[in-house]
Amino acid sequence: MNAPLSGTANFGKTILVTGAGGCIGSALAEALSLNDERQLVLLDHCEQNLYEIDRRLTALGRMRYAAILGDILDAPLLEEIFERYRPDTIYHAAAFKHVPLMESNPLAVVRNNAVGTWELAKAAERFGVERVLMISTDKAVNPRSVMGASKRVAELALLRLSHSKTRMNAVRLGNVLGSQGSVTPLFQQQIAQGGPLTVTHPEARRYFLKLGETVELILAAISLDESGCIFLPKMSAPIKILDLAERMIQEAGLQTPRDVAIAFTGLRPGDKLEEELVSAHETLAPTSDKRLQRVQAAPVDAEKLDGSMGRISASVAERNLTALLDELGELVPEYQPSETLLGLLNPSLA
Repeated sequence: MNAPLSGTANFGKTILVTGAGGCIGSALAEALSLNDERQLVLLDHCEQNLYEIDRRLTALGRMRYAAILGDILDAPLLEEIFERYRPDTIYHAAAFKHVPLMESNPLAVVRNNAVGTWELAKAAERFGVERVLMISTDKAVNPRSVMGASKRVAELALLRLSHSKTRMNAVRLGNVLGSQGSVTPLFQQQIAQGGPLTVTHPEARRYFLKLGETVELILAAISLDESGCIFLPKMSAPIKILDLAERMIQEAGLQTPRDVAIAFTGLRPGDKLEEELVSAHETLAPTSDKRLQRVQAAPVDAEKLDGSMGRISASVAERNLTALLDELGELVPEYQPSETLLGLLNPSLA
Protein backbone atom coordinates (compact mmCIF):
# COMPACT_ATOMS: atom_id res chain seq x y z
CA MET A 1 0.00 0.00 0.00
CA ASN A 2 1.06 3.59 -0.56
CA ALA A 3 1.86 5.95 2.28
CA PRO A 4 -1.08 7.64 4.00
CA LEU A 5 -2.56 10.69 2.35
CA SER A 6 -0.43 13.80 2.71
CA GLY A 7 -1.58 16.81 4.70
CA THR A 8 -3.87 17.06 7.71
CA ALA A 9 -5.90 13.89 8.04
CA ASN A 10 -9.58 13.38 8.74
CA PHE A 11 -11.15 16.55 7.41
CA GLY A 12 -13.31 17.08 4.38
CA LYS A 13 -14.44 14.24 2.15
CA THR A 14 -12.49 11.24 0.95
CA ILE A 15 -13.16 10.28 -2.65
CA LEU A 16 -12.17 7.05 -4.37
CA VAL A 17 -11.75 7.13 -8.14
CA THR A 18 -11.43 3.75 -9.85
CA GLY A 19 -9.83 3.72 -13.27
CA ALA A 20 -8.16 6.94 -12.15
CA GLY A 21 -5.45 6.73 -14.80
CA GLY A 22 -7.83 6.54 -17.75
CA CYS A 23 -8.93 9.53 -19.78
CA ILE A 24 -12.14 10.22 -17.87
CA GLY A 25 -10.78 9.07 -14.50
CA SER A 26 -7.69 11.28 -14.70
CA ALA A 27 -9.63 14.34 -15.87
CA LEU A 28 -12.03 13.76 -13.00
CA ALA A 29 -9.16 13.36 -10.54
CA GLU A 30 -7.64 16.67 -11.64
CA ALA A 31 -10.98 18.45 -11.27
CA LEU A 32 -11.59 16.96 -7.83
CA SER A 33 -8.08 17.81 -6.65
CA LEU A 34 -8.83 21.54 -6.99
CA ASN A 35 -10.65 21.37 -3.65
CA ASP A 36 -8.02 21.23 -0.92
CA GLU A 37 -10.45 19.75 1.58
CA ARG A 38 -10.90 16.62 -0.49
CA GLN A 39 -8.69 13.61 0.00
CA LEU A 40 -8.38 11.50 -3.15
CA VAL A 41 -7.66 7.81 -3.45
CA LEU A 42 -6.73 6.95 -7.03
CA LEU A 43 -6.98 3.29 -7.99
CA ASP A 44 -5.87 1.85 -11.32
CA HIS A 45 -4.48 -1.51 -12.44
CA CYS A 46 -2.37 -0.02 -15.26
CA GLU A 47 1.01 1.09 -13.92
CA GLN A 48 1.71 3.56 -16.74
CA ASN A 49 -1.69 5.24 -16.50
CA LEU A 50 -1.39 5.56 -12.72
CA TYR A 51 2.13 6.95 -13.10
CA GLU A 52 0.86 9.61 -15.52
CA ILE A 53 -1.91 10.93 -13.26
CA ASP A 54 0.41 10.75 -10.25
CA ARG A 55 2.99 12.81 -12.15
CA ARG A 56 0.39 15.35 -13.31
CA LEU A 57 -1.05 15.89 -9.84
CA THR A 58 2.42 16.25 -8.35
CA ALA A 59 3.34 18.81 -11.00
CA LEU A 60 0.18 20.75 -10.16
CA GLY A 61 1.19 20.80 -6.49
CA ARG A 62 -1.67 18.54 -5.38
CA MET A 63 -0.72 16.74 -2.21
CA ARG A 64 -3.85 15.22 -0.68
CA TYR A 65 -4.04 11.97 -2.59
CA ALA A 66 -2.81 8.38 -2.65
CA ALA A 67 -2.08 6.54 -5.90
CA ILE A 68 -2.75 2.82 -5.52
CA LEU A 69 -1.86 0.21 -8.12
CA GLY A 70 -4.42 -2.59 -8.05
CA ASP A 71 -7.55 -4.29 -9.29
CA ILE A 72 -11.11 -3.75 -8.03
CA LEU A 73 -11.41 -7.56 -7.94
CA ASP A 74 -8.49 -7.89 -5.53
CA ALA A 75 -10.71 -8.39 -2.49
CA PRO A 76 -7.99 -8.04 0.21
CA LEU A 77 -6.73 -4.83 -1.43
CA LEU A 78 -10.24 -3.39 -1.70
CA GLU A 79 -10.88 -4.26 1.95
CA GLU A 80 -7.66 -2.51 2.97
CA ILE A 81 -8.52 0.60 0.95
CA PHE A 82 -11.95 0.89 2.56
CA GLU A 83 -10.59 0.19 6.04
CA ARG A 84 -7.75 2.66 5.72
CA TYR A 85 -9.26 5.56 3.82
CA ARG A 86 -13.02 5.23 4.50
CA PRO A 87 -14.18 6.90 1.25
CA ASP A 88 -17.43 8.84 1.36
CA THR A 89 -17.85 8.92 -2.43
CA ILE A 90 -16.80 6.60 -5.25
CA TYR A 91 -16.50 7.54 -8.89
CA HIS A 92 -16.34 4.19 -10.67
CA ALA A 93 -14.62 4.80 -14.01
CA ALA A 94 -12.69 1.53 -14.25
CA ALA A 95 -13.81 -0.46 -17.30
CA PHE A 96 -12.64 -2.38 -20.33
CA LYS A 97 -14.21 -0.63 -23.32
CA HIS A 98 -12.59 -1.50 -26.67
CA VAL A 99 -15.49 -3.28 -28.39
CA PRO A 100 -13.81 -5.50 -31.03
CA LEU A 101 -10.99 -6.53 -28.69
CA MET A 102 -13.47 -7.45 -25.98
CA GLU A 103 -15.45 -9.62 -28.42
CA SER A 104 -12.42 -11.89 -28.40
CA ASN A 105 -12.00 -11.63 -24.62
CA PRO A 106 -15.54 -11.98 -23.22
CA LEU A 107 -14.59 -13.56 -19.92
CA ALA A 108 -12.15 -10.76 -19.15
CA VAL A 109 -14.59 -7.94 -19.92
CA VAL A 110 -17.45 -9.47 -17.92
CA ARG A 111 -15.10 -10.14 -15.01
CA ASN A 112 -13.83 -6.57 -14.98
CA ASN A 113 -16.95 -4.59 -15.87
CA ALA A 114 -19.79 -6.63 -14.38
CA VAL A 115 -18.33 -8.77 -11.58
CA GLY A 116 -15.92 -5.97 -10.61
CA THR A 117 -18.75 -3.47 -10.28
CA TRP A 118 -20.81 -5.96 -8.24
CA GLU A 119 -17.97 -6.59 -5.79
CA LEU A 120 -17.12 -2.88 -5.52
CA ALA A 121 -20.76 -2.01 -4.87
CA LYS A 122 -21.08 -4.67 -2.16
CA ALA A 123 -17.96 -3.35 -0.45
CA ALA A 124 -19.29 0.21 -0.67
CA GLU A 125 -22.53 -0.88 0.96
CA ARG A 126 -20.70 -2.79 3.68
CA PHE A 127 -18.51 0.19 4.59
CA GLY A 128 -21.30 2.76 4.45
CA VAL A 129 -20.11 4.78 1.47
CA GLU A 130 -22.57 7.63 0.90
CA ARG A 131 -22.53 7.82 -2.91
CA VAL A 132 -21.37 5.65 -5.78
CA LEU A 133 -21.52 6.82 -9.40
CA MET A 134 -20.53 4.55 -12.26
CA ILE A 135 -19.57 5.82 -15.69
CA SER A 136 -21.70 3.78 -18.08
CA THR A 137 -22.12 3.88 -21.84
CA ASP A 138 -24.79 4.08 -24.50
CA LYS A 139 -23.47 0.71 -25.66
CA ALA A 140 -25.33 -0.79 -22.67
CA VAL A 141 -28.62 -0.12 -24.49
CA ASN A 142 -29.78 -3.05 -26.66
CA PRO A 143 -26.17 -4.31 -26.68
CA ARG A 144 -24.64 -6.03 -29.65
CA SER A 145 -21.26 -6.32 -27.97
CA VAL A 146 -20.27 -8.24 -24.87
CA MET A 147 -18.72 -5.01 -23.60
CA GLY A 148 -22.12 -3.33 -23.83
CA ALA A 149 -23.81 -6.31 -22.17
CA SER A 150 -21.26 -6.24 -19.33
CA LYS A 151 -21.99 -2.56 -18.69
CA ARG A 152 -25.73 -3.22 -18.70
CA VAL A 153 -25.21 -5.91 -16.06
CA ALA A 154 -23.12 -3.41 -14.09
CA GLU A 155 -25.98 -0.88 -14.27
CA LEU A 156 -28.41 -3.48 -12.94
CA ALA A 157 -26.02 -4.42 -10.14
CA LEU A 158 -25.88 -0.84 -8.90
CA LEU A 159 -29.64 -0.42 -9.09
CA ARG A 160 -30.05 -3.62 -7.11
CA LEU A 161 -27.74 -2.60 -4.24
CA SER A 162 -28.65 1.08 -4.02
CA HIS A 163 -30.57 2.34 -0.99
CA SER A 164 -31.03 5.55 0.98
CA LYS A 165 -27.80 5.16 2.99
CA THR A 166 -25.60 4.25 0.03
CA ARG A 167 -26.88 5.94 -3.09
CA MET A 168 -25.69 4.12 -6.19
CA ASN A 169 -26.30 5.60 -9.63
CA ALA A 170 -24.89 5.44 -13.14
CA VAL A 171 -24.53 8.01 -15.89
CA ARG A 172 -24.69 6.85 -19.52
CA LEU A 173 -22.29 8.66 -21.81
CA GLY A 174 -21.62 8.64 -25.52
CA ASN A 175 -18.13 8.63 -27.00
CA VAL A 176 -15.78 11.08 -25.31
CA LEU A 177 -13.67 12.95 -27.86
CA GLY A 178 -9.98 12.29 -27.37
CA SER A 179 -10.44 9.43 -24.91
CA GLN A 180 -8.60 6.16 -25.29
CA GLY A 181 -11.72 4.50 -26.63
CA SER A 182 -12.53 7.32 -29.06
CA VAL A 183 -11.82 7.27 -32.77
CA THR A 184 -10.22 10.73 -32.78
CA PRO A 185 -6.72 9.67 -31.56
CA LEU A 186 -6.72 6.98 -34.26
CA PHE A 187 -7.67 9.50 -36.95
CA GLN A 188 -4.95 11.88 -35.76
CA GLN A 189 -2.38 9.11 -36.04
CA GLN A 190 -3.62 8.07 -39.48
CA ILE A 191 -3.51 11.68 -40.73
CA ALA A 192 0.08 12.02 -39.48
CA GLN A 193 0.96 8.85 -41.38
CA GLY A 194 -0.64 10.11 -44.60
CA GLY A 195 -3.77 7.97 -44.35
CA PRO A 196 -5.95 6.29 -45.11
CA LEU A 197 -8.47 7.09 -42.38
CA THR A 198 -10.41 3.91 -41.63
CA VAL A 199 -14.17 4.33 -41.20
CA THR A 200 -16.30 1.27 -40.55
CA HIS A 201 -19.36 2.33 -42.56
CA PRO A 202 -20.45 5.51 -44.40
CA GLU A 203 -23.64 5.68 -42.28
CA ALA A 204 -22.10 4.86 -38.89
CA ARG A 205 -23.05 7.48 -36.29
CA ARG A 206 -22.08 8.08 -32.68
CA TYR A 207 -23.00 10.43 -29.85
CA PHE A 208 -20.01 12.55 -28.85
CA LEU A 209 -19.13 14.58 -25.77
CA LYS A 210 -16.10 16.76 -25.05
CA LEU A 211 -13.93 15.73 -22.11
CA GLY A 212 -14.53 18.90 -20.09
CA GLU A 213 -18.27 18.62 -20.67
CA THR A 214 -18.14 14.98 -19.57
CA VAL A 215 -16.47 15.85 -16.25
CA GLU A 216 -19.07 18.57 -15.60
CA LEU A 217 -21.90 16.11 -16.24
CA ILE A 218 -20.38 13.50 -13.93
CA LEU A 219 -20.01 16.05 -11.13
CA ALA A 220 -23.59 17.17 -11.72
CA ALA A 221 -24.87 13.58 -11.59
CA ILE A 222 -23.16 12.80 -8.28
CA SER A 223 -24.82 15.87 -6.76
CA LEU A 224 -28.39 14.78 -7.49
CA ASP A 225 -30.28 13.59 -4.41
CA GLU A 226 -31.58 10.43 -6.04
CA SER A 227 -30.79 6.77 -5.51
CA GLY A 228 -30.85 3.74 -7.78
CA CYS A 229 -30.99 5.78 -11.00
CA ILE A 230 -29.43 5.85 -14.42
CA PHE A 231 -28.86 9.40 -15.62
CA LEU A 232 -28.60 10.40 -19.25
CA PRO A 233 -27.18 13.72 -20.47
CA LYS A 234 -29.12 15.72 -23.02
CA MET A 235 -26.81 15.12 -25.96
CA SER A 236 -26.74 16.61 -29.42
CA ALA A 237 -27.71 14.54 -32.45
CA PRO A 238 -25.32 11.72 -33.34
CA ILE A 239 -22.50 12.59 -35.73
CA LYS A 240 -21.47 10.54 -38.75
CA ILE A 241 -18.01 9.07 -38.26
CA LEU A 242 -17.39 9.89 -41.93
CA ASP A 243 -18.19 13.57 -41.33
CA LEU A 244 -15.84 13.59 -38.33
CA ALA A 245 -13.05 12.07 -40.44
CA GLU A 246 -13.52 14.63 -43.22
CA ARG A 247 -13.58 17.50 -40.71
CA MET A 248 -10.34 16.36 -39.07
CA ILE A 249 -8.67 16.11 -42.47
CA GLN A 250 -9.76 19.67 -43.29
CA GLU A 251 -8.60 20.98 -39.90
CA ALA A 252 -5.18 19.49 -40.67
CA GLY A 253 -5.06 21.67 -43.82
CA LEU A 254 -5.51 18.71 -46.12
CA GLN A 255 -8.13 17.49 -48.56
CA THR A 256 -9.63 14.13 -49.33
CA PRO A 257 -9.05 12.15 -51.45
CA ARG A 258 -6.19 14.27 -52.86
CA ASP A 259 -4.04 14.30 -49.72
CA VAL A 260 -5.58 11.68 -47.46
CA ALA A 261 -7.91 8.87 -48.46
CA ILE A 262 -10.79 7.43 -46.47
CA ALA A 263 -11.22 3.66 -46.49
CA PHE A 264 -14.40 1.86 -45.44
CA THR A 265 -13.57 -1.30 -43.51
CA GLY A 266 -17.01 -2.65 -42.57
CA LEU A 267 -18.63 -2.89 -39.16
CA ARG A 268 -16.46 -4.65 -36.64
CA PRO A 269 -17.59 -7.44 -34.31
CA GLY A 270 -20.02 -5.98 -31.79
CA ASP A 271 -20.48 -2.70 -33.70
CA LYS A 272 -23.82 -1.08 -34.44
CA LEU A 273 -24.51 1.52 -37.12
CA GLU A 274 -25.90 3.87 -34.48
CA GLU A 275 -26.00 3.68 -30.71
CA GLU A 276 -29.21 4.15 -28.73
CA LEU A 277 -29.79 6.10 -25.52
CA VAL A 278 -32.79 4.24 -24.10
CA SER A 279 -34.33 0.85 -24.80
CA ALA A 280 -37.96 0.07 -25.63
CA HIS A 281 -38.76 -0.68 -21.98
CA GLU A 282 -37.24 2.59 -20.72
CA THR A 283 -38.59 6.14 -20.63
CA LEU A 284 -37.04 9.48 -19.71
CA ALA A 285 -38.02 11.88 -16.95
CA PRO A 286 -36.54 15.25 -15.96
CA THR A 287 -34.24 15.78 -12.99
CA SER A 288 -33.50 18.89 -10.97
CA ASP A 289 -30.54 19.52 -13.29
CA LYS A 290 -31.66 20.51 -16.77
CA ARG A 291 -28.58 18.89 -18.30
CA LEU A 292 -29.53 15.42 -17.08
CA GLN A 293 -32.52 13.13 -17.53
CA ARG A 294 -33.47 10.09 -15.46
CA VAL A 295 -33.96 6.76 -17.21
CA GLN A 296 -37.08 5.03 -15.88
CA ALA A 297 -37.77 1.32 -16.12
CA ALA A 298 -39.30 -1.53 -14.13
CA PRO A 299 -37.63 -2.17 -10.75
CA VAL A 300 -34.81 -4.68 -10.64
CA ASP A 301 -35.83 -8.12 -9.40
CA ALA A 302 -33.45 -8.43 -6.45
CA GLU A 303 -33.67 -12.22 -6.10
CA LYS A 304 -33.14 -12.79 -9.82
CA LEU A 305 -30.23 -10.36 -9.96
CA ASP A 306 -28.51 -11.89 -6.94
CA GLY A 307 -28.78 -15.37 -8.44
CA SER A 308 -27.59 -14.18 -11.85
CA MET A 309 -24.56 -12.41 -10.43
CA GLY A 310 -23.59 -15.51 -8.52
CA ARG A 311 -23.81 -17.63 -11.65
CA ILE A 312 -22.02 -15.03 -13.78
CA SER A 313 -19.18 -14.87 -11.26
CA ALA A 314 -18.95 -18.67 -11.21
CA SER A 315 -18.99 -18.90 -15.01
CA VAL A 316 -16.14 -16.39 -15.25
CA ALA A 317 -14.12 -18.18 -12.56
CA GLU A 318 -14.64 -21.52 -14.31
CA ARG A 319 -13.99 -19.98 -17.75
CA ASN A 320 -17.29 -21.43 -18.92
CA LEU A 321 -18.25 -19.20 -21.84
CA THR A 322 -21.36 -21.20 -22.73
CA ALA A 323 -22.79 -20.80 -19.24
CA LEU A 324 -21.81 -17.14 -19.20
CA LEU A 325 -23.63 -16.34 -22.45
CA ASP A 326 -26.68 -18.23 -21.24
CA GLU A 327 -26.75 -16.16 -18.08
CA LEU A 328 -26.20 -12.87 -19.93
CA GLY A 329 -29.11 -13.80 -22.18
CA GLU A 330 -31.34 -14.35 -19.15
CA LEU A 331 -30.36 -11.11 -17.44
CA VAL A 332 -30.09 -8.94 -20.57
CA PRO A 333 -32.53 -10.60 -23.02
CA GLU A 334 -32.06 -7.84 -25.61
CA TYR A 335 -28.36 -8.74 -25.94
CA GLN A 336 -27.45 -10.35 -29.25
CA PRO A 337 -23.96 -11.92 -29.31
CA SER A 338 -21.88 -11.30 -32.42
CA GLU A 339 -20.84 -14.05 -34.81
CA THR A 340 -17.27 -13.54 -33.65
CA LEU A 341 -18.22 -14.28 -30.07
CA LEU A 342 -20.35 -17.26 -31.03
CA GLY A 343 -17.41 -18.50 -33.04
CA LEU A 344 -15.46 -18.89 -29.79
CA LEU A 345 -18.06 -21.49 -28.80
CA ASN A 346 -18.12 -23.19 -32.18
CA PRO A 347 -15.08 -22.54 -34.40
CA SER A 348 -17.07 -23.67 -37.45
CA LEU A 349 -19.22 -20.51 -37.07
CA ALA A 350 -16.22 -18.15 -36.96
